[in-house]
Amino acid sequence: MSLRIGLERADLPEVVALIDELDAYQKPLYPPESHHGIDIEALVAPHVLFAVARDANGAAVGCGAIVLEAEYGEVKRMYVPPAQRGRGIAEALLRFLEAEAMQRGCTLFALETGIHQHAALAFYARMGYRRCDPFGDYRPDPLSVFMRKAAGAAAA
Repeated sequence: MSLRIGLERADLPEVVALIDELDAYQKPLYPPESHHGIDIEALVAPHVLFAVARDANGAAVGCGAIVLEAEYGEVKRMYVPPAQRGRGIAEALLRFLEAEAMQRGCTLFALETGIHQHAALAFYARMGYRRCDPFGDYRPDPLSVFMRKAAGAAAA
């Protein structure tokens, strides 16, 4: 499969559709206080790296972001539609985002995901992320799993 990944704006209509699809999947799984996605406006901020994976025809087949904070880069809005899964798109996206963040001096990655997202939890573990305590402004939440990884750490 031919795949092209690059930094793009999150407010492009095709990308907004991917994020809307992600929200439609996640929002029924958790109450509002346990939904920690960020909106399109936040995704176009200068300190956010937003990447889109496109197939050979130029169609968006995945997206993800890293929000660059002072102490870490937070992985946000990683999504590959079900019909596109199993092709290595998520891994390629995450590796791309991590490399871009490391070029900007990021040395630690962190993320929050939900307990009901078993495929995501397994994916992040395969990519070298390990469970940790809440970070940043997050508070303990029985529906959240927090993970982190040192920049350059090998995937499991």
